Amino acid sequence: MKFNFLKKSTLLICALSAGMISSCSSDDDVNSIERETPPDENSRWITVAAAKMGSDPGDGNGGTSIYSINSNKAKDPNAKIKPFDNGFIVPSNRTARLQSSADGDQVYNITYAGDTGGNFMKYDVNGGQDFIEVGSQLNISSYVGTAPRWTKLSDDKTGAAVYIATENIVDDNDTEDDVTDDVYVRTNSKLSIVTIGLEQSDIKTFKEYDLPLSEELEAQGYYIGRVDMPVLNAAGNKLYIGVNMRKLNPETLERESDFEALGSKTIVLDYPSLENPRMITSEVGHGSTNGYRSINAFEYKGSVYQANQGDPEGSHILKIGTDNEYDDSYVFNLDEALGINEAYILAWRPAANGKAIIAYRHAGSAEGVAGQQGFFALADLNTGTAEKINEIPYDTDFYLFQYQGFVVDGTEIYLTEAPVGKNGNIYVIETETGEVTKGAELVNVEGSHFIGVF
Repeated sequence: MKFNFLKKSTLLICALSAGMISSCSSDDDVNSIERETPPDENSRWITVAAAKMGSDPGDGNGGTSIYSINSNKAKDPNAKIKPFDNGFIVPSNRTARLQSSADGDQVYNITYAGDTGGNFMKYDVNGGQDFIEVGSQLNISSYVGTAPRWTKLSDDKTGAAVYIATENIVDDNDTEDDVTDDVYVRTNSKLSIVTIGLEQSDIKTFKEYDLPLSEELEAQGYYIGRVDMPVLNAAGNKLYIGVNMRKLNPETLERESDFEALGSKTIVLDYPSLENPRMITSEVGHGSTNGYRSINAFEYKGSVYQANQGDPEGSHILKIGTDNEYDDSYVFNLDEALGINEAYILAWRPAANGKAIIAYRHAGSAEGVAGQQGFFALADLNTGTAEKINEIPYDTDFYLFQYQGFVVDGTEIYLTEAPVGKNGNIYVIETETGEVTKGAELVNVEGSHFIGVF
């Protein structure tokens, strides 16, 4: 772990370069770089991410600000963090898609959407609003478009970005009276995938593939509509990519919203070559595996555990074994574990002991200002059990759909809790015991929310 012991004067702080919010404050809080102490052997940086409102509360489209503090300070309930006032603005047309190094010393961003979308950049974390861009920027939009989905892989030195482009294939069936009758054949899904070297900010491998389904499914209008959340297997020789299945009406070519869910699917590629794509299917889960804003699959004890979403029987944690196939003998259903209906895993993260924090909503979630209310649970991958974390306060406007990041530090997991437009706190869960520590206060602004820690 590297340490930056450079002391910065208040004058220098107020003259920070473009891209940072340069306001300074004499308030007795943590929002002054010169009062931020670097991590020591017993701590690390915790970077808080905050999404500002654009046109509607909770949309997160007004820009993303980040602010880092020592993990010891993050556990202090007397500390205040004000990233909307004093944070570093991460470039992105919409909510930034963030990742971080395992030790928290670097933050990575790929800008999302707009004219500047698809631009990769990285920053050294120096405390407070002090994020120093290092290396050269890398634009990957020519490979995966301006709105790529991406993750940092578990080797801590590679990123993988993916994108799906779809095209409806129609047969022009000319009849004898010269009347053309267009007949739907299938929807073609083309996968684009690129791997990025995080150390040198360079392109490592790029591939494109058509991803056909069976003729029977394609005739019904099924196709792969979205992919996301690449993850390495334990052996480091296969890459798994989560899949969102969609369906259109073959007669009208309009997308359907209510259709029979297929078994959860994942694309498997050789790694690092990205060759030999194939599809595996779960007989346990029947929902999408692409997640949304947060990494959706993690390696544990040689296998990969993956959440699914939109499952008619409630979200599952699925298991992919060392043979790179779904292990259908493993059944972990969040509805059954929590005694709820229509559980939907919004984000999750396990520690090395197999204990995990799950952000979720369910059929009983209240409708808040930005969407359905969210909750946190502590789960155990070994036993397939989970319990709601009651020590965290919940509010109708506690919105977790856009949640992105947890920090794992040993057996502790850090998270953020704050309703849209209201103050909240960092919380730290000791996964071994279930003990919950209320940490630093998160100071919010109207219509905005916090999207995690890195």
